[in-house]
Amino acid sequence: MADVQETLIVVPCYNEAERLDGKAFLAAVRADPSLGFLFVDDGSRDDTRAVLQRLRDEQPEQLSVLALERNGGKAEAVRLGMQSAFDRSAKLVGYFDADLATPLAELAPMRAAFDERPDLLVVLGARVGMLGRDVVRSYHRHYLGRVFASMASLLLDLTVYDTQCGAKLFRNAPPIRGIFAEPFCVSWTFDVELLARLAQLARDGVIPPMARSALEYPLRSWRDVKGSKLGPGAALKAGAELALLWQRYGRFER
Repeated sequence: MADVQETLIVVPCYNEAERLDGKAFLAAVRADPSLGFLFVDDGSRDDTRAVLQRLRDEQPEQLSVLALERNGGKAEAVRLGMQSAFDRSAKLVGYFDADLATPLAELAPMRAAFDERPDLLVVLGARVGMLGRDVVRSYHRHYLGRVFASMASLLLDLTVYDTQCGAKLFRNAPPIRGIFAEPFCVSWTFDVELLARLAQLARDGVIPPMARSALEYPLRSWRDVKGSKLGPGAALKAGAELALLWQRYGRFER
């Protein structure tokens, strides 16, 4: 990537050759020279890497590929991608799911929030079903999500509506770089661990209180996309990981 982008978005990819909407990413960067994408191929077994390389060649100034030889899981792909993105000096760095369940149009209001609030360090996309919002989720995923969010809020001692939405944006600041420095101890629920690390920094006085440092943005549009990699055992695994996170982060000093 020849030029520094003001906003650089990491897109973790594993076996996404058939689902990746290259036209959407190309349209986004061609409409906004300050935006870039870093695609992380997480050791895909299909033609994902070739698809990403062809996409990069269409717009090499704003699109790049980080190729991981082994599949390490989404958490590690995001973490390594974020580290690489931080090093490229973008002011804002984030990650979006490759399936674009969260449309790229949501980036504009998420980015604008940082201009409005100088203390803000992270904007979290939140899938909130409200009048005037086009958020479509299956009933079982919605209600499982509410149970999970309640448990995560208890663990974090924060009122968080949606920890798991795959659309998050961060200010490129030393404390934020620090929360991606070490591997996560969980996989499915790494977003919760990320917030736990951030909350600990707030409790230690390294960053302002979470009410000022973090903002949940209710997405205007979000849809379940066919081909999700969440299997029937995901809920059980997520519960086990929350228990592990509770042991590690759940007893903050008051």
